[in-house]
Amino acid sequence: MEFLDKLEQIQQQFEKIEKRLSESDVASNRELYQKLAKERADLSELATAYGRYRSVLAEIAESKELLHDEDVELRELASKELQSLEIERIDLEQKLRVLILPKDPNDDKNVLLEIRAGTGGEEAALFAADLFRMYSKFAERKGWKVEIMSHHPTGVGGFKEIIAMIEGKGAYSQLKLESGVHRVQRVPITEAQGRIHTSAVTVAVLPEAEEVEVDIKPEELRIDVYRSSGPGGQSVNTTDSAVRITHLSSGMVVTIQDEKSQHKNKAKALKVLRARLLEHAMREQQEQISRERKTQVGSGDRSQRIRTYNFPQGRVTDHRINLTVYRLEQILQGELESLLEPLFAKFQADQLA
Repeated sequence: MEFLDKLEQIQQQFEKIEKRLSESDVASNRELYQKLAKERADLSELATAYGRYRSVLAEIAESKELLHDEDVELRELASKELQSLEIERIDLEQKLRVLILPKDPNDDKNVLLEIRAGTGGEEAALFAADLFRMYSKFAERKGWKVEIMSHHPTGVGGFKEIIAMIEGKGAYSQLKLESGVHRVQRVPITEAQGRIHTSAVTVAVLPEAEEVEVDIKPEELRIDVYRSSGPGGQSVNTTDSAVRITHLSSGMVVTIQDEKSQHKNKAKALKVLRARLLEHAMREQQEQISRERKTQVGSGDRSQRIRTYNFPQGRVTDHRINLTVYRLEQILQGELESLLEPLFAKFQADQLA
């Protein structure tokens, strides 16, 4: 009954919000109207599903009464109807149990994606570039925008590190389980003997932090400017455009030198720093929760190996859910659904448990 009581409370809340939206004082207050409209949108799918669930329960009760009718044909009809209604009831209950789960407040946010080459030298750097292309193609298919914030390329097309902002509705909700160590097994181009090498790349997916969420005081920062190094445009190496920001209390350091403008580099560096500080606070909170209840999918910690990409066999294995799919080529082209859908199903099942 607790489940139904909770649904009834949410339904009443939804109806109350709908009523408030039609009142004149709300209509004239843009900020309040937008706040209530968002709350309504967040609850609408659940309210619709619960409305149908209540209708199904009523139809089940009616069909059960008809099972005792004198008319044989009517009894048979009611029996068939009851079977299909029971299937729909079970499906709706499962859907409602998922919808009733607490919503991650960061789900609708943009994403700061950080990819770094780990063990494996140049081969790891090349795979970092492969992963960046994979996520870029996935973002493209979703209609999201990708902006490179900072990158450190190697001589043969790889990246020691690349940081990008991915902007789009639900970006964090769909990419948040990608954080961790991604391992690749393949024969490097430089390998004369044809031996398979294993390399690793770390991926971090951070929700973009708003200024109001992470309050950074100027006195907490040390900002250094210097001349950019490495390849760039004509003026990149002739002005003090590179920016290094050190957050004194946490010791975090962010360096950005991609733009010719010192002002743009500083703005990007602050954006990266905010996202990292928010993730740090979230991780501390998550560790506290994990001490009370271990999750099966994994914490998403960057030190945790989450996936292996095996090129000779054309397979990808997600170690958190023991899932192997033989669609390596398609996955690297951004078709991540075959990995993400089972992963989120398991994540939701663990939350329900």
